[in-house]
Amino acid sequence: MKRILSIFAVSALLVACGSSKPLVNDLATANPISTSINLSAVANDKAPVTINPGRFTQESVTYRLPKVVQGTYSVSDFGKYIDDFKAFDYNGKEMPVVKEDTNTWTIANAKDLDRIEYLVNDTFDQEKIGGIGGEVPFSPSGTNIEPDNYVLNLHGFIGYFDALKSAQYTLDVTAPANFERTSALQNTNTESSSDGTQITTSYFAPRYFDITDNPMMYGKLDVEEFMVGDIKIVLSVYSPNKVHTAASMKETVYTMMEAQKAYLGNVNSTPRYDIYLYLSDGSEGAPKGFGALEHHTSTVVVLGESSTKEQLAASMIDVVAHEFFHIVTPLSVHSEDVHYFDYNDPTFSKHLWMYEGVTEYFAQHFQIYEGLVDADTYYRTMNQKIQVSKNMDDTMSFTVMSENVLEEPYASNYYNVYMKGALVGMCIDILMREESNGNRSMLSLMKELSAKYGKEKPFVDDNIVAEITAMTYPSVGAFLTAHVVGGTPIDYGKFFGKAGLTYGEKRIPTSYIQNGSGYIFGADQEKGQIFFSEGVNDNSFWVEQGVMPKDIIKTVDGEALTMQNAQAMLGKLYQWKEGQDIKVILERDGKEVVIEATLTPTFTTAKSLIEDENATAKQIATRKAWLKG
Repeated sequence: MKRILSIFAVSALLVACGSSKPLVNDLATANPISTSINLSAVANDKAPVTINPGRFTQESVTYRLPKVVQGTYSVSDFGKYIDDFKAFDYNGKEMPVVKEDTNTWTIANAKDLDRIEYLVNDTFDQEKIGGIGGEVPFSPSGTNIEPDNYVLNLHGFIGYFDALKSAQYTLDVTAPANFERTSALQNTNTESSSDGTQITTSYFAPRYFDITDNPMMYGKLDVEEFMVGDIKIVLSVYSPNKVHTAASMKETVYTMMEAQKAYLGNVNSTPRYDIYLYLSDGSEGAPKGFGALEHHTSTVVVLGESSTKEQLAASMIDVVAHEFFHIVTPLSVHSEDVHYFDYNDPTFSKHLWMYEGVTEYFAQHFQIYEGLVDADTYYRTMNQKIQVSKNMDDTMSFTVMSENVLEEPYASNYYNVYMKGALVGMCIDILMREESNGNRSMLSLMKELSAKYGKEKPFVDDNIVAEITAMTYPSVGAFLTAHVVGGTPIDYGKFFGKAGLTYGEKRIPTSYIQNGSGYIFGADQEKGQIFFSEGVNDNSFWVEQGVMPKDIIKTVDGEALTMQNAQAMLGKLYQWKEGQDIKVILERDGKEVVIEATLTPTFTTAKSLIEDENATAKQIATRKAWLKG
């Protein structure tokens, strides 16, 4: 393990500094910045942190917590969660501190500074039932401090000095001896307390980047370690009510990672990959922002504990696959804005279509390419992305949106990077395969860019479209200019046609709350009622039960449906499984209607992609190359 971790640390160091820009002179000794987090001394949900930077040679220093962290495209302001910030001199006397802004503290007479101490409050507790209260970090980038679980996204605990941006770090984490602890940071020492109740684990980080890039999870965890080829996978799961285990998800993760490795081929990966999964039970202090945040060799995932095993497996494949594919971009292919990231005054690349869009495309495409899903399932997924993307600004320049992602109207269109961004990747993939008779693809292009740039060499934002055009075909350059740099909506039918596909009506599986066009419910805000809409006529299960439009839903399995609990209740209906017994009480024309049934598969009719009977040999060959290589 030490050897693997050492290799990892060197890899992360290259990403962190590489051919870095000139930095402020490091004004402390050559010793690492010594930091500690004491989870055994948590009080009132606050963890004590100590920072010992060594001896400064200047009069004033500035210490910061991140405003924005890499992989997120919103303001987090981790300084908001810091309390009782104090600085002490070498005689143990408290020194004056000026708080410059939410995330910044300045200390005068820095030559006398011995250490900084403060308390960290967690972010999960700041999230409110029914949504996020205020501006808090996206859950997978956040922190949790509870008696049996600690989510340690270290950017929420450890900051940096402006004068020591390239300094090394040591980190001591003290916690009860009966805790499980997982981290990919290099473990340099483990020491037990004299009474054996506490363990302090020591870690080493070559740069502050490595602090932010290596989350940890401590507590009453379920952990599975296994090999997928030459990659060690460490799966750490916290399920507060013990609904799911790491062992129950091991097969899903193994199959997914094995397929991803086969899909990527000779792309350099990592000797170890950590997956930290927090399953939220939906309680008041539990996280509400489901999804994941990528790190270079790990990901933090937040999903719902109430999911069935099958639903959780599907979510894990979609979410974790996306994060793992970030190994390609932005790890290996990225711009200067990513390479020289400023946590408190960030600038953003124009090319989120690549970092997030192409990554999301790979996360879906590998599933059909490696046989995890069939063609119809893949077509439905991409068609759903088209429908969702059309609900956003389809004429907005992707490059302008990316560069200004913290501002409106661009911030509210960020989600489109996972929809239209993935479709951009799909269209380029089809173009590449058509132009090359199946010999080149979106993935082969990213491999070529990785060979040209790689971890240590960023590309210039304004030049990459021209470079891609020169490396590929005029049609690819024209596409990027029109639909990524420009705001021309994409005619997806044109690109599906290149692969011998067309649109037709088709009977497809659906959920118990949807048809082919959307949700099958309406609401009367004044009366506080939820009712079935006309869309219920295109959901086979409810039609078979005799449900009619305008039927008011009174109770579901004995629980009243109200405007206040509608989101949670309909979420439960979405998770219904075939074979489950249900009881729904409706009101129709003032009379009670009782539906008692055992769930059977439900279907709808939708506009779907189908194979064109008149497709040419070239179109069929392009489709085969696109879907199966």
